[in-house]
Amino acid sequence: MSKHTVAVFGEALVDDFVTEQVVGGAPFNVARNLAAFGVATLMVTRIGADNNGALICDEFARFGMSEAALQVDERGATGRVVVERNAGGHRFIILPDQAYDYVDTAPALAALAAAQPEVIYFGTLAQRHEQSRTALRAMLEATPAQRYLDLNVREGQVTERIAHESLKLADIVKVNEDELKDLFRWYTHTQPGTGAADSPELRDACLTLMRTFGLQGLIVTLGERGALYFSADGAVAANHECHPPERIIDTVGAGDAFSAVFLLGQAQGWPMALTLARANAFAGAMCGVSGAVPADTGFYAPWIASWQRGAIRPGAAS
Repeated sequence: MSKHTVAVFGEALVDDFVTEQVVGGAPFNVARNLAAFGVATLMVTRIGADNNGALICDEFARFGMSEAALQVDERGATGRVVVERNAGGHRFIILPDQAYDYVDTAPALAALAAAQPEVIYFGTLAQRHEQSRTALRAMLEATPAQRYLDLNVREGQVTERIAHESLKLADIVKVNEDELKDLFRWYTHTQPGTGAADSPELRDACLTLMRTFGLQGLIVTLGERGALYFSADGAVAANHECHPPERIIDTVGAGDAFSAVFLLGQAQGWPMALTLARANAFAGAMCGVSGAVPADTGFYAPWIASWQRGAIRPGAAS
Protein backbone atom coordinates (compact mmCIF):
# COMPACT_ATOMS: atom_id res chain seq x y z
CA MET A 1 0.00 0.00 0.00
CA SER A 2 2.95 2.37 0.49
CA LYS A 3 6.55 2.84 -0.59
CA HIS A 4 7.12 4.94 2.53
CA THR A 5 9.95 3.22 4.45
CA VAL A 6 9.81 2.51 8.18
CA ALA A 7 12.90 1.38 10.08
CA VAL A 8 12.13 -0.84 13.08
CA PHE A 9 14.81 -1.27 15.74
CA GLY A 10 14.73 -3.91 18.43
CA GLU A 11 14.30 -7.51 19.43
CA ALA A 12 13.35 -10.41 17.20
CA LEU A 13 13.10 -13.42 19.46
CA VAL A 14 11.42 -16.75 20.11
CA ASP A 15 8.84 -17.41 22.79
CA ASP A 16 9.76 -20.88 24.04
CA PHE A 17 6.75 -22.82 25.33
CA VAL A 18 8.92 -25.96 25.65
CA THR A 19 6.55 -27.90 23.36
CA GLU A 20 6.68 -25.21 20.65
CA GLN A 21 8.67 -22.14 19.67
CA VAL A 22 6.81 -19.05 18.44
CA VAL A 23 8.60 -16.11 16.80
CA GLY A 24 7.87 -12.78 18.44
CA GLY A 25 9.30 -9.61 19.92
CA ALA A 26 7.22 -6.42 19.82
CA PRO A 27 9.38 -4.64 17.20
CA PHE A 28 9.42 -7.71 14.96
CA ASN A 29 5.64 -8.04 15.29
CA VAL A 30 5.27 -4.44 14.12
CA ALA A 31 7.72 -4.99 11.27
CA ARG A 32 5.94 -8.11 10.02
CA ASN A 33 2.56 -6.41 10.07
CA LEU A 34 3.93 -3.39 8.20
CA ALA A 35 5.54 -5.60 5.57
CA ALA A 36 2.27 -7.51 5.12
CA PHE A 37 0.53 -4.18 4.45
CA GLY A 38 3.04 -3.37 1.71
CA VAL A 39 5.17 -0.88 3.64
CA ALA A 40 8.89 -1.03 2.86
CA THR A 41 10.26 -2.13 6.23
CA LEU A 42 13.85 -2.21 7.47
CA MET A 43 14.12 -4.47 10.53
CA VAL A 44 17.29 -3.70 12.49
CA THR A 45 18.04 -6.59 14.84
CA ARG A 46 20.57 -9.29 15.68
CA ILE A 47 20.07 -13.05 15.89
CA GLY A 48 22.26 -16.06 16.57
CA ALA A 49 23.46 -18.71 14.12
CA ASP A 50 21.14 -21.29 15.67
CA ASN A 51 17.79 -22.99 15.16
CA ASN A 52 15.83 -20.11 16.65
CA GLY A 53 17.65 -17.73 14.34
CA ALA A 54 16.59 -19.90 11.41
CA LEU A 55 12.95 -19.57 12.54
CA ILE A 56 13.29 -15.79 12.47
CA CYS A 57 14.89 -15.90 9.02
CA ASP A 58 11.93 -17.97 7.84
CA GLU A 59 9.63 -15.16 9.00
CA PHE A 60 11.67 -12.58 7.10
CA ALA A 61 11.14 -14.70 4.00
CA ARG A 62 7.44 -15.36 4.69
CA PHE A 63 6.68 -11.64 4.91
CA GLY A 64 9.02 -10.64 2.09
CA MET A 65 11.17 -8.50 4.36
CA SER A 66 14.60 -7.13 3.55
CA GLU A 67 17.47 -8.70 5.48
CA ALA A 68 19.73 -5.70 4.87
CA ALA A 69 19.82 -4.84 8.59
CA LEU A 70 19.56 -8.39 9.96
CA GLN A 71 22.80 -9.11 11.83
CA VAL A 72 23.93 -12.65 12.67
CA ASP A 73 26.02 -13.28 15.77
CA GLU A 74 28.18 -16.39 15.38
CA ARG A 75 28.60 -16.78 19.15
CA GLY A 76 25.56 -15.27 20.86
CA ALA A 77 22.17 -16.97 21.07
CA THR A 78 19.04 -15.75 19.36
CA GLY A 79 16.75 -13.93 21.78
CA ARG A 80 14.52 -16.27 23.75
CA VAL A 81 11.74 -15.82 26.27
CA VAL A 82 10.82 -18.87 28.35
CA VAL A 83 7.06 -19.13 28.80
CA GLU A 84 5.89 -21.15 31.79
CA ARG A 85 2.24 -22.13 32.01
CA ASN A 86 0.64 -21.98 35.45
CA ALA A 87 -2.81 -21.85 37.02
CA GLY A 88 -2.98 -18.07 36.52
CA GLY A 89 -2.00 -18.17 32.86
CA HIS A 90 1.61 -17.66 31.79
CA ARG A 91 4.85 -16.48 33.35
CA PHE A 92 7.40 -14.93 31.00
CA ILE A 93 11.10 -15.19 31.76
CA ILE A 94 13.07 -12.75 29.58
CA LEU A 95 16.61 -14.09 29.37
CA PRO A 96 19.69 -11.82 29.61
CA ASP A 97 22.60 -11.49 27.17
CA GLN A 98 20.79 -12.33 23.96
CA ALA A 99 21.92 -11.53 20.42
CA TYR A 100 19.58 -8.53 20.15
CA ASP A 101 21.47 -6.91 23.06
CA TYR A 102 24.55 -6.59 20.84
CA VAL A 103 23.47 -4.83 17.64
CA ASP A 104 26.57 -3.45 15.88
CA THR A 105 26.47 0.24 15.04
CA ALA A 106 28.36 0.31 11.72
CA PRO A 107 26.20 -2.14 9.72
CA ALA A 108 23.05 -0.65 11.23
CA LEU A 109 24.07 2.81 10.03
CA ALA A 110 24.95 1.50 6.57
CA ALA A 111 21.53 -0.12 6.19
CA LEU A 112 19.83 3.02 7.48
CA ALA A 113 21.67 5.22 4.98
CA ALA A 114 20.59 2.99 2.11
CA ALA A 115 16.95 2.82 3.21
CA GLN A 116 16.42 6.52 4.05
CA PRO A 117 13.33 5.82 6.20
CA GLU A 118 10.68 8.40 7.01
CA VAL A 119 10.08 6.90 10.46
CA ILE A 120 12.11 4.97 13.03
CA TYR A 121 10.14 2.77 15.44
CA PHE A 122 11.91 1.72 18.63
CA GLY A 123 11.05 0.27 22.01
CA THR A 124 12.88 -0.14 25.29
CA LEU A 125 13.75 -3.83 25.84
CA ALA A 126 16.53 -3.82 23.22
CA GLN A 127 18.10 -0.84 25.01
CA ARG A 128 18.87 -2.74 28.20
CA HIS A 129 22.49 -3.33 27.07
CA GLU A 130 24.86 -0.51 26.25
CA GLN A 131 25.88 -1.90 22.84
CA SER A 132 22.40 -1.95 21.31
CA ARG A 133 21.55 1.29 23.08
CA THR A 134 24.58 2.93 21.45
CA ALA A 135 23.58 1.61 18.01
CA LEU A 136 20.06 3.01 18.36
CA ARG A 137 21.26 6.44 19.41
CA ALA A 138 23.69 6.56 16.50
CA MET A 139 20.84 5.72 14.13
CA LEU A 140 18.61 8.42 15.58
CA GLU A 141 21.40 10.99 15.26
CA ALA A 142 22.05 9.99 11.63
CA THR A 143 18.56 10.64 10.25
CA PRO A 144 15.82 13.29 10.42
CA ALA A 145 13.21 10.51 10.41
CA GLN A 146 10.26 10.84 12.76
CA ARG A 147 10.81 8.84 15.96
CA TYR A 148 8.01 6.57 17.20
CA LEU A 149 8.51 5.07 20.66
CA ASP A 150 6.47 2.14 21.98
CA LEU A 151 7.46 2.45 25.62
CA ASN A 152 6.84 -1.17 26.75
CA VAL A 153 7.83 -0.81 30.39
CA ARG A 154 8.80 -4.32 31.50
CA GLU A 155 9.49 -5.00 35.15
CA GLY A 156 13.10 -5.92 35.79
CA GLN A 157 14.14 -5.13 32.20
CA VAL A 158 13.51 -1.41 31.66
CA THR A 159 14.71 1.19 34.15
CA GLU A 160 13.17 4.60 34.68
CA ARG A 161 16.41 6.06 33.30
CA ILE A 162 16.00 4.20 29.98
CA ALA A 163 12.37 5.29 29.83
CA HIS A 164 13.38 8.92 30.48
CA GLU A 165 16.12 8.89 27.85
CA SER A 166 13.80 7.22 25.32
CA LEU A 167 11.07 9.81 25.89
CA LYS A 168 13.60 12.59 25.28
CA LEU A 169 14.52 10.96 21.96
CA ALA A 170 10.95 10.43 20.72
CA ASP A 171 8.53 12.48 18.64
CA ILE A 172 5.45 10.27 19.07
CA VAL A 173 5.02 7.94 22.05
CA LYS A 174 2.57 5.06 22.47
CA VAL A 175 1.67 3.82 25.94
CA ASN A 176 -1.07 1.73 27.52
CA GLU A 177 -2.99 2.84 30.60
CA ASP A 178 -0.61 1.24 33.09
CA GLU A 179 2.43 2.79 31.40
CA LEU A 180 0.73 6.19 31.35
CA LYS A 181 0.15 5.90 35.09
CA ASP A 182 3.87 5.17 35.53
CA LEU A 183 4.74 8.29 33.54
CA PHE A 184 2.34 10.44 35.56
CA ARG A 185 3.80 9.06 38.79
CA TRP A 186 7.37 9.70 37.67
CA TYR A 187 7.02 13.05 35.94
CA THR A 188 3.78 14.91 36.74
CA HIS A 189 2.93 13.60 40.24
CA THR A 190 -0.74 13.37 39.27
CA GLN A 191 -3.03 10.42 38.60
CA PRO A 192 -5.99 11.57 36.47
CA GLY A 193 -8.38 8.89 35.25
CA THR A 194 -8.38 7.78 31.62
CA GLY A 195 -12.09 7.10 31.36
CA ALA A 196 -13.03 10.28 29.50
CA ALA A 197 -11.06 11.76 26.60
CA ASP A 198 -12.47 15.21 27.35
CA SER A 199 -11.39 15.17 30.99
CA PRO A 200 -9.53 18.47 31.61
CA GLU A 201 -7.36 16.75 34.23
CA LEU A 202 -6.26 14.03 31.82
CA ARG A 203 -5.66 16.48 28.98
CA ASP A 204 -3.63 18.83 31.17
CA ALA A 205 -1.53 16.01 32.63
CA CYS A 206 -0.79 14.62 29.15
CA LEU A 207 0.13 18.05 27.81
CA THR A 208 2.45 18.60 30.76
CA LEU A 209 4.09 15.27 30.01
CA MET A 210 4.42 16.17 26.34
CA ARG A 211 5.94 19.57 27.08
CA THR A 212 8.42 17.96 29.48
CA PHE A 213 9.77 15.73 26.73
CA GLY A 214 9.08 17.86 23.64
CA LEU A 215 6.67 15.34 22.11
CA GLN A 216 4.60 15.91 18.98
CA GLY A 217 2.01 13.31 19.90
CA LEU A 218 1.01 10.89 22.65
CA ILE A 219 -1.05 7.75 21.96
CA VAL A 220 -2.83 6.06 24.85
CA THR A 221 -4.30 2.63 24.10
CA LEU A 222 -7.24 1.61 26.29
CA GLY A 223 -7.72 -2.05 25.32
CA GLU A 224 -11.34 -2.78 24.46
CA ARG A 225 -12.17 0.91 25.12
CA GLY A 226 -10.20 2.15 22.13
CA ALA A 227 -7.45 4.76 22.04
CA LEU A 228 -6.71 8.45 22.50
CA TYR A 229 -4.28 10.71 20.64
CA PHE A 230 -3.03 13.91 22.24
CA SER A 231 -1.40 16.53 19.98
CA ALA A 232 1.14 19.09 21.12
CA ASP A 233 -1.31 21.86 20.19
CA GLY A 234 -3.81 20.58 22.77
CA ALA A 235 -6.14 18.75 20.38
CA VAL A 236 -7.45 15.33 21.40
CA ALA A 237 -8.65 12.61 19.01
CA ALA A 238 -10.49 9.59 20.33
CA ASN A 239 -11.94 6.34 19.04
CA HIS A 240 -13.76 3.92 21.32
CA GLU A 241 -14.95 1.35 18.78
CA CYS A 242 -12.81 -1.78 18.72
CA HIS A 243 -15.17 -4.38 17.14
CA PRO A 244 -13.78 -7.39 19.07
CA PRO A 245 -13.96 -10.81 17.40
CA GLU A 246 -16.73 -13.23 18.33
CA ARG A 247 -14.17 -15.33 20.16
CA ILE A 248 -11.09 -13.83 21.78
CA ILE A 249 -8.21 -16.29 21.60
CA ASP A 250 -5.49 -14.09 23.11
CA THR A 251 -4.42 -10.45 23.21
CA VAL A 252 -0.79 -11.15 22.27
CA GLY A 253 0.38 -8.68 19.65
CA ALA A 254 -2.70 -6.44 19.76
CA GLY A 255 -0.67 -3.38 20.74
CA ASP A 256 1.88 -4.14 18.04
CA ALA A 257 -0.94 -4.49 15.49
CA PHE A 258 -2.21 -1.06 16.57
CA SER A 259 1.24 0.51 16.10
CA ALA A 260 1.62 -1.00 12.63
CA VAL A 261 -1.70 0.40 11.41
CA PHE A 262 -1.03 3.76 13.04
CA LEU A 263 2.29 3.99 11.16
CA LEU A 264 0.58 2.84 7.96
CA GLY A 265 -2.03 5.55 8.42
CA GLN A 266 0.68 8.17 8.75
CA ALA A 267 2.38 6.89 5.61
CA GLN A 268 -0.93 6.98 3.71
CA GLY A 269 -1.94 10.39 5.02
CA TRP A 270 -5.13 9.18 6.69
CA PRO A 271 -6.88 11.65 9.04
CA MET A 272 -6.12 10.95 12.70
CA ALA A 273 -9.69 9.91 13.56
CA LEU A 274 -9.69 7.39 10.71
CA THR A 275 -6.23 6.13 11.64
CA LEU A 276 -7.32 5.46 15.22
CA ALA A 277 -10.51 3.74 14.06
CA ARG A 278 -8.65 1.42 11.69
CA ALA A 279 -5.85 0.73 14.19
CA ASN A 280 -8.40 -0.15 16.88
CA ALA A 281 -10.36 -2.40 14.52
CA PHE A 282 -7.28 -4.30 13.37
CA ALA A 283 -5.92 -4.66 16.91
CA GLY A 284 -9.28 -6.06 17.99
CA ALA A 285 -9.28 -8.55 15.13
CA MET A 286 -5.79 -9.70 16.10
CA CYS A 287 -7.26 -10.88 19.41
CA GLY A 288 -9.17 -13.47 17.40
CA VAL A 289 -6.04 -15.22 16.10
CA SER A 290 -3.47 -17.24 18.00
CA GLY A 291 -0.16 -15.47 18.46
CA ALA A 292 1.16 -12.04 17.61
CA VAL A 293 0.72 -12.28 13.83
CA PRO A 294 -1.54 -14.49 11.69
CA ALA A 295 -0.27 -17.86 10.56
CA ASP A 296 -1.82 -17.14 7.14
CA THR A 297 -0.67 -13.92 5.47
CA GLY A 298 -3.94 -13.99 3.53
CA PHE A 299 -5.45 -12.53 6.72
CA TYR A 300 -4.30 -9.09 5.58
CA ALA A 301 -5.91 -9.01 2.12
CA PRO A 302 -9.49 -8.16 3.25
CA TRP A 303 -8.15 -5.35 5.41
CA ILE A 304 -6.15 -3.84 2.57
CA ALA A 305 -9.15 -4.11 0.25
CA SER A 306 -11.51 -2.51 2.77
CA TRP A 307 -9.15 0.40 3.41
CA GLN A 308 -8.67 0.98 -0.30
CA ARG A 309 -12.43 1.41 -0.69
CA GLY A 310 -12.59 3.75 2.31
CA ALA A 311 -14.03 1.42 4.98
CA ILE A 312 -12.73 0.95 8.52
CA ARG A 313 -12.75 -2.85 8.49
CA PRO A 314 -13.78 -5.78 6.28
CA GLY A 315 -17.53 -6.00 5.93
CA ALA A 316 -18.14 -2.39 6.97
CA ALA A 317 -19.75 0.23 4.77
CA SER A 318 -17.51 2.77 3.10
